[in-house]
Amino acid sequence: MKIAQKTIKFFLLFVLALFSAANFAAISEKKQDNQNDGGRVKTKEEVEAYILHHIKDSHDFSLFSYTSDEGERKHVGFPLPIILWTSEGLITFMSSEFHHNDDGHVIVGKSGLKFVKIHSKIYELDEGASKVTFDETHHAKNAHKVLDFSITKSVVGVLLIGLLILFWFSSLAKQYKSKKIPTGFARVLEPLVIYVRDEIARPNIGEKHYRRFTGYLLTVFFFIWLLNLVGLTPLGFNVTGQLAVTTCLAIFTLVIYSVSGTKGYWMHMIWMPGVPVLIRPVLAIIELAGALLIKPFSLLVRLFANISAGHIVVMSLIAIMFTLKESLGVFGATGLSLVLSFFITLIEVLVAFLQAYIFTMLSALFIGMALEDHAEHH
Repeated sequence: MKIAQKTIKFFLLFVLALFSAANFAAISEKKQDNQNDGGRVKTKEEVEAYILHHIKDSHDFSLFSYTSDEGERKHVGFPLPIILWTSEGLITFMSSEFHHNDDGHVIVGKSGLKFVKIHSKIYELDEGASKVTFDETHHAKNAHKVLDFSITKSVVGVLLIGLLILFWFSSLAKQYKSKKIPTGFARVLEPLVIYVRDEIARPNIGEKHYRRFTGYLLTVFFFIWLLNLVGLTPLGFNVTGQLAVTTCLAIFTLVIYSVSGTKGYWMHMIWMPGVPVLIRPVLAIIELAGALLIKPFSLLVRLFANISAGHIVVMSLIAIMFTLKESLGVFGATGLSLVLSFFITLIEVLVAFLQAYIFTMLSALFIGMALEDHAEHH
């Protein structure tokens, strides 16, 4: 009986959401006919550009945008600090001074210098330039990039999740000191901690060394997993879909297994025993390329590509309500968009865990290979 009631409630909520979204799309369409579009995304090309822009990092934190009755585009969110190293040294200001402009038309003047933002990159105008000019490939001709140390949207996400992990596990550690069985939310964390320790760290690294690296593996697992989950919320985080973030995570693993590697590990890589001497230099190049380039590349590109692709697919399905509105109607396009995006989002929840697991598992495997006692094989 309870299952039937929950099913009916879910169906009613889904129909209500479908009807509300359809009415909202219809109202938006009517307003669009009577006034300026105010920055609405409606064509296929605009949708593609918006999706590609959305998965990039941002210098401000925008929760959502809407068009006022006067046709003006409004952005709800808050600015973030811009920190630049320029030709005149360190310069700081808030991202709100760009007024959400990303095509170089808004110029911010600070300390006698002029700055513009083009495709999420900040440029310093050359001396004497009053506006940015572009060449045939739309690259700035009279401006150059500066060193950007700004607190971007991805940095905010990293800090938030980092502090959250620190708080949760500090609480769990305190409970382990005072009682045998954790209580509260710590009881949810404990099975996951035991799983990473017993199913990932111990079998791949070995009984002798796994405790040294369990802390790192736990940090990587929860860091990636929580960031993946937050990326599915309306907050719009796409931290693990940023190549710089996945590259840093892969470099951390590279440094750990390179520094921790045994003498036998490096000797087998550089001067492999049991093969002809003439072949050993060739094998050394292949093995070094595999350890220093291919392994970290496989870590960073798998996480980056899967998370970015997931965001693109979900947003593309949501965009069906705009791109197929003429052929399917407002109600049909909105319904199809909601159904498809709902099921894909469920799959993305699984992918969020799976990518954290794969990264942690491969990191443990690479560390275990570096710590393997090659003398035992002889």
